[in-house]
Amino acid sequence: MAKKKKGAPGQIAAQNRKARHDYTIEDNLEAGIVLQGSEVKSLREGKGSLVDAWAGERNGELWMFNCHIPEYAPARNFGHEERRPRKLLVHAREMDRLLGAIQREGVTLVPLSIYFNERGIAKVDLGIASGKRKYDKRQTEKKRDWERQKARLLREHG
Repeated sequence: MAKKKKGAPGQIAAQNRKARHDYTIEDNLEAGIVLQGSEVKSLREGKGSLVDAWAGERNGELWMFNCHIPEYAPARNFGHEERRPRKLLVHAREMDRLLGAIQREGVTLVPLSIYFNERGIAKVDLGIASGKRKYDKRQTEKKRDWERQKARLLREHG
């Protein structure tokens, strides 16, 4: 009997690339996510978007809102709602720390990526983030450009 393919360990299913540009990430946290079968299949195909997604509290639990996971075509009859809120699974101590952090002004929970761990279980990388102002974004871009130029100069004249 052939082994089931689970995909590569650490396979990133969806990523929010713009989050690191728009926010200063203070801390990262791994959380489990409650998904339906068709959502898992869709994520394994690499479909999914975290643009405009955010996490917050609802009834004392942690939820991810506005995450887009498109419908899995072969599961038409048993599909899922594409932008439904999805429950996040974290330990109670981490939940208290996160809820305390988002009570502060200007701090939000931003999903950075959804990936599959070594066991094939979907996980969400959450970032505790504070928003960047326009001049902060320009400073980050200048610093990145200077590092790139410095590396290029060292390579050429090194």
